[in-house]
Amino acid sequence: MKTQTLLMPLDMHLHLRDAVMLENVAPLSAYSFSGAIVMPNLVPPVENRADVIAYKERIMAAVPNDYFEPYMTLFYKNYDKAFLESVADDITAIKLYPAGITTNSEGGVSSFDIEEMRPTLQAMSDMEIPLCVHGETDGFVMDREAEFMSIYELLATNFPKLKIIMEHITTKEAVDMLDKFENLYATITVHHLILTLDDVVGGMMMPHLFCKPIAKRPEDLDALLTVALAAHPKVMFGSDSAPHPQHKKESCGCAAGIFTAPIALQLLCEIFEQYDKLNNLQAFVSDNAQNIYGICPEFKEVVLEKRPFVVPANYSGVVPMYAGETINWAIESID
Repeated sequence: MKTQTLLMPLDMHLHLRDAVMLENVAPLSAYSFSGAIVMPNLVPPVENRADVIAYKERIMAAVPNDYFEPYMTLFYKNYDKAFLESVADDITAIKLYPAGITTNSEGGVSSFDIEEMRPTLQAMSDMEIPLCVHGETDGFVMDREAEFMSIYELLATNFPKLKIIMEHITTKEAVDMLDKFENLYATITVHHLILTLDDVVGGMMMPHLFCKPIAKRPEDLDALLTVALAAHPKVMFGSDSAPHPQHKKESCGCAAGIFTAPIALQLLCEIFEQYDKLNNLQAFVSDNAQNIYGICPEFKEVVLEKRPFVVPANYSGVVPMYAGETINWAIESID
């Protein structure tokens, strides 16, 4: 049987939610990943040191039997330098959401006034705290990410030493930005390496494939595949795995988010094998992230085997991508 070994896999964009949902989904990521950048958009959001510490404690309590490092983030506000100095040792990054653009982002940024943001962003730059950005406007849904490129340019040019992560990029325009500015990086999800909008709404509406940013056009998928499969040093894997209860997905007002955490590594093996690029998967799923963020996760070895695996219909009431379907890779062992 064909196998693939991955060392210290990292998920650089993960939603763990809280309370019962956290207890249900956190062990699934902790099982196969060494660590993850954990999103702060709870209700209320994680926006002070006490919030960070308490949330990390809840995460660790949910994964008592697995080594797993939650790399904590703050919900972006215009924080002052003194505050950032007080919390810098407890966080890995700060996450910026445009107001109301996605789940639990109502308290996000409503105006990208550089002078208002300058004290915070300059302090972050000086302290080497990365800025993770959900890069969408409130325009037409297929154009939102492309329209946000001008804001990335504004941030990158005004703060050239600030490490800016374009989160879950979905467009050719975002891929092209990587080589325009030295301080721009990106995460890419597994589902955006598979789906176009046609898969979501081209036939029957597929609620468990609906996410924000929404899947785009074939040419965008091709651009994402090109940099991911090449393990471009400025891109890294971030699942954006976003669990919702089944009744929130299969309803009017379908919640945005695709749950991929339990099958992400398996699907990545499938994609990279399809294009004969399995040798590049280690860099995409771990090495690049370690270099970009300057982190050093503890050792974990995940061995995957090419054999049929039937994806469970649900995980504690959360329906995953490809529920009930057979995929081509499975996790064989973890050390």
